[in-house]
Amino acid sequence: MQKTILVAGATGNLGGKISRALIRQGANVIAVVRNETSVNKINSLEQEGIHVVRVNMLSKPELVNCCAGVDCIVSALSGLAEVIIDTQKILVDAAIEAGVQRFIPSDYSLDFTALTPGTNRNLDLRRSFHEYLDRLPIRVTTIFNGAFMDLLTGEMPLILYKFKRVLYWGDPSVKMDLTLTDDVADYTARVAMDDNSPRFLRIAGESVNAHEVRDIMNRISGKKYRLFRAGSISRLNGFIKVAKMFSKDSTDLYPPWQGMQYMRDMMEGKAVITNHDNDRYNGLTWTSIPRYLQNSDVK
Repeated sequence: MQKTILVAGATGNLGGKISRALIRQGANVIAVVRNETSVNKINSLEQEGIHVVRVNMLSKPELVNCCAGVDCIVSALSGLAEVIIDTQKILVDAAIEAGVQRFIPSDYSLDFTALTPGTNRNLDLRRSFHEYLDRLPIRVTTIFNGAFMDLLTGEMPLILYKFKRVLYWGDPSVKMDLTLTDDVADYTARVAMDDNSPRFLRIAGESVNAHEVRDIMNRISGKKYRLFRAGSISRLNGFIKVAKMFSKDSTDLYPPWQGMQYMRDMMEGKAVITNHDNDRYNGLTWTSIPRYLQNSDVK
């Protein structure tokens, strides 16, 4: 029997990839989008075979109507408290009223269950929403995937290509989980179709430390990369504190200090995953760092 999956956040990068992965899995996909969503974005989704419904995301009655007959809701919403907590609360409440059995929240992050509350704003928002979720009569599955591998060629200052350095804080032997967004999307689609998925699933395209990233860069570039120790974790915490003091826009989703918090949590070692759930579903191919970087033409 064909499953119907509702996706919130389908106009975003990850949400769009999850929606397309669900189509490949044979699901009937409904994407709820805000009323102000552009026609071009809606047309792009509909061309993929996705049924798009414009809604007021703060209207529970509208969302209840959208959730009728849905087997699982996948949230890929992105934002601060008004989205991660407030909008997702309305969405999951609507799901319960409509009789939806399963919910996948918009986590897709480091495993924050072992992190100290109050040290990472964006992860704290997800933790706060979890406290609400865990009191509700709906089955929830959170997917932890570490950091997005895509950031290695973008905003994450781990590989300093210009200077032929691999940056780290603290201990260079600490493992870091990195997963390509395409792989996260494919895995999430499998989870959405899986009625028996557990509360938490932990995945990684590759788990590496700074030494291993350096070796990868030496191999694929043919050049000599070296490690660059930026300082201790305590020093990084000091930089975070100063950066927050001088931050002018508290509504910025990814200010510099938020990126520092994420890097700190990766390199401090508290979020290291020892047992991954990569093998739960057959037919998945996990992208390695060398493969991703070579396909990105980084040398």
